[in-house]
Amino acid sequence: MPTIPAARPTVTVCRDCCCGSAAKVSHLDHEAQLADLRTSLTGVALVRRVDCLDACERANVIVVQPSPEGRRAGGRPVWLGQVNDPGAAADITAWVTNGGPGLAEPPDILGLYTFRPSRRIQQELDR
Repeated sequence: MPTIPAARPTVTVCRDCCCGSAAKVSHLDHEAQLADLRTSLTGVALVRRVDCLDACERANVIVVQPSPEGRRAGGRPVWLGQVNDPGAAADITAWVTNGGPGLAEPPDILGLYTFRPSRRIQQELDR
């Protein structure tokens, strides 16, 4: 009988018109950032790529959604903008590896990246 994987946090990476675009953020290898997140979080979190999270002014945007256990502990999705350097991605990886929203405190530095999107955008991601 196959083993059902434990529920994990989800890391949603925006990649479309602005996020993931060298025209908007020229100094970052966008595909390498996504690949690094996927590699670093293998078995820890689901990393998914989406076309647009409609927060283009904050490119590159990453949303960390809690695992079911994290949600029961009070965790909610955390929106991070301007994630444009390897250090920020490494901080996200460390936090998610430790449990993510609801289960681990994010590194203080991530407070500089955190923002609150409009209610409409939040609801679309939660669908």
